[in-house]
Amino acid sequence: MSKQAPEMPEEELTAAGRPFVVPCAVLAWNAPFVWLKRGWFDVRRTPALTALFGLVIVLVSLGIAALAWELGRFALLAALLSGFVFIAPLIGVGLYCVSRGLEAGRVPRLSDSFALARRVVGQAAVFALVQMVILLVWSRAGMMVNAFVPIEDGTLLSLMEFLAIGSLLGSVFAALTFAVAAFSLPMIADRDVDMITAGISSVNAILRNKPAAATWAVLIAVLTLLGFATAFIGLGLIMPWLAYATWHGYRETLDASSWPALD
Repeated sequence: MSKQAPEMPEEELTAAGRPFVVPCAVLAWNAPFVWLKRGWFDVRRTPALTALFGLVIVLVSLGIAALAWELGRFALLAALLSGFVFIAPLIGVGLYCVSRGLEAGRVPRLSDSFALARRVVGQAAVFALVQMVILLVWSRAGMMVNAFVPIEDGTLLSLMEFLAIGSLLGSVFAALTFAVAAFSLPMIADRDVDMITAGISSVNAILRNKPAAATWAVLIAVLTLLGFATAFIGLGLIMPWLAYATWHGYRETLDASSWPALD
């Protein structure tokens, strides 16, 4: 399915003798389908724990939707930038802990997820801050598009120009968000590594595996839309499934053996 990339040149090693960027494998374009298959196997092995995490995800999603309905889209943005952006990484780490435990031959427990989340809360906060900065810049860029690319009344060409520029700009920020988040959180849930190294390594892996990354991004988008289409109820199954699959994607893609494993 994949082959390991050549080792990093000696001059790119840090003072600790580790590569600045975690070595990554070269993936086939359809590798994400294997990750989903392995993730589904984890869902079947831990139905109770998966359901508990799923319930939390559904309740949080419904809460944000209700807030947006009551107070408008600016309240939604405020909620994302304040609470959920910081909570979501910890939920993700808790789910990665489930797959990590199964891989190690242990019976996953909720207490293990809590313990791991507490241990990596600092790095998860750095991840949340990075995502928050990207969202803020993305929002500001959208405002600038509205200001500099006005839609003239009754002009189809100006509407198409506005949509094209807005879509292109949004795609850039969405791709950046995806590249940073793809494998960084699973790595900090597995190894004693800083978030900056994990984030840069995730971006590097995405750039070196564009076909597989595109497949994975499409699968995430389609499954997430299905979750929304079921009035958020489907997210209770889909999001844990995607988290487990992400763990397996990280394990196949990044060789983080040079960093000490978390206890």
